Amino acid sequence: MPEVFQAPKGTRDILPPESDRWQALVAVFADVFGRAGYGLVQNPMFEDIGVFQRLGEGTEVVRKEMYDFFDKGDRHLALRPEGTASVVRAFNQHRPTVPWKVWYLTPCFRYEEPQAGRFRQHHQVGAEAIGSADPDLDVEVIALQHDFYRALGLSRLSLRLNSMGSPGDRQAYAGQLAAWLGERLGELDEADRANAADHPLRVLDSKRERTMAVVADAPRITDGLSADAAAHFERVQAGLDALGVAYEIDPRLVRGLDYYTHSTWEFAAGSLTSAQNAVGGGGRYDGLAEALGGKATPGVGFGAGIERILLAADAEDALTETAGAVDVFVVDVTGGDAGRDLTFELRRNGISADRAFDARSMKAQMKVADRSGARLALLMGDDELAADIVTVRDLRSGEGQTSVSRSEVVAELTARLAENESAQ
Repeated sequence: MPEVFQAPKGTRDILPPESDRWQALVAVFADVFGRAGYGLVQNPMFEDIGVFQRLGEGTEVVRKEMYDFFDKGDRHLALRPEGTASVVRAFNQHRPTVPWKVWYLTPCFRYEEPQAGRFRQHHQVGAEAIGSADPDLDVEVIALQHDFYRALGLSRLSLRLNSMGSPGDRQAYAGQLAAWLGERLGELDEADRANAADHPLRVLDSKRERTMAVVADAPRITDGLSADAAAHFERVQAGLDALGVAYEIDPRLVRGLDYYTHSTWEFAAGSLTSAQNAVGGGGRYDGLAEALGGKATPGVGFGAGIERILLAADAEDALTETAGAVDVFVVDVTGGDAGRDLTFELRRNGISADRAFDARSMKAQMKVADRSGARLALLMGDDELAADIVTVRDLRSGEGQTSVSRSEVVAELTARLAENESAQ
């Protein structure tokens, strides 16, 4: 027998009805950010590897986790490990009017050990606002991300906030931290020691318990912010306070990528008990456009993993109502012509509808109708066909059935479904 292929390790198939929740999540995201003037941007899944190497040579993403390859033209390419770099590359290439406010939905690829809510192909929603250094734009992005989670029904969230300061602040702090870590090299987890000198912020971002205990007493970047950076950070805090977005200052929060300046943040789900409880984070990246070959242009944004968000939704029993089921199921035992035509008539009039195939019996088709989750079934037998009527049965309540003239079916169903919606 031929081999039965399976999805590669670290990937999985998203099937209905689970995919209905994905659609619902993306619809909420598009609504929250669309009302704030953010438009959808779609980028290629692969880029010149240089686009992602600008994320920082010291990051795990660049050193170990990228899926990179040479194509038939001997071009060195990589699958997207995250969303921001491609959006900034597109900004440099197309030079849209600023501020450029966009949101995205993308698969991301990282060669890492699969774990709860993290796969080698995972999926992100995210938003970027490019072209303004105003700290109020940081506030807008963070508050919209917060409102997105709330709109999904998540309530057990915490927001950690920090500032990386200006590029000069960051560079000075990295030198101070490297010297501090050098004096405590033997106390760090062995896996983190190699980063202490050249990439000290990676050590600060470590999730290894031994290292975390050491860096708990490390110098704090917020103690050495320049006046402008401090003012920027204070404005962000004031804006979040005004909008009722709760947060805690965490001077250890540096995030995992090298392009951040000024604001950095991360939302965590209190409903997830594992160490992998982050459901999205981001920051300001005022130097990234220039690093990718464009003009110096400030920007701010975030990415949020769909798989991890859905784990948090499961834990809070949120996002349970989706629009996956059709409203009407058509049962036709007269040969299929009438059922086919009626199903399309309903769909073309805005009513979601499905039907059975293969000329099954009434009993078999009713089983399919019950499994479909439809609210109503339309029954068409020889008697209905001869009388030019349709029998309507309520599948939810099971309370009797009525006959409706074939010409009035659309109007009758529209009224019934509207009445059902208003009663909920």
